[in-house]
Amino acid sequence: MIDSLIPLLSLISLEIILGIDNIIFISILADRLPSEQRKKLRYWGIGLAMVMRLCLLALISWILKLDHTLFTAFQIEFSGKGLILIIGGLFLIYKSTKEIYHKTEVAKNELSKASKKGTFGKLLTEVIILDLVFSIDSIVTAVGMVQELWVMYTAVIVTVIIMLIASKPISDFISKHPSFKILALCFLMMIGVSLIAEGFHFEIPKGYIYFSMAFAFLVDVIQMKTNKPASSEVLPEN
Repeated sequence: MIDSLIPLLSLISLEIILGIDNIIFISILADRLPSEQRKKLRYWGIGLAMVMRLCLLALISWILKLDHTLFTAFQIEFSGKGLILIIGGLFLIYKSTKEIYHKTEVAKNELSKASKKGTFGKLLTEVIILDLVFSIDSIVTAVGMVQELWVMYTAVIVTVIIMLIASKPISDFISKHPSFKILALCFLMMIGVSLIAEGFHFEIPKGYIYFSMAFAFLVDVIQMKTNKPASSEVLPEN
């Protein structure tokens, strides 16, 4: 039992790190919905992520075949997993760039307000696409770490519970601080680049990516704390 505990905790930690990208993406999309539908999108998105991962675990033999080479082009071997990561990375870069454009270039244009809104079904479809990409990447990584299926199932369920608890605070924080929303979108663009690079067999160490994210987040927090007193400073009376 103790021998399985360390792999379980390691896998849960990895799943949480990978799940942060999912939460950020869902939170940003949910911000385009009316307030009464945002919680619904978060719960549906995270819940579907769990269902996908559990189903993929049941199809573990098929998942392992995704690492097999399908074809070779320009001396690069492409597998099913690689193609999914490339497509998912391109989609993530496209969505992040589009959101940044709306928030920086056309946010003040009254005519663009309608385009910023989205229907629940459309946004849920976008969440499902990214859920699938992140789920396959997560499951393939899990298979490389542990062999026991019960450890994988437990890690997925525990991670989803943590994601459900953390989704609202993260979503509220991003919604209240526009500068962090732009930063989060830049994070997603970086993850998209990382997925494409992995699809081409050029893996960027995830530690570098998440360290740079944490550092940028820390700088933004310091800047926010520094600017806050200045904005609320009261001139002394004569």
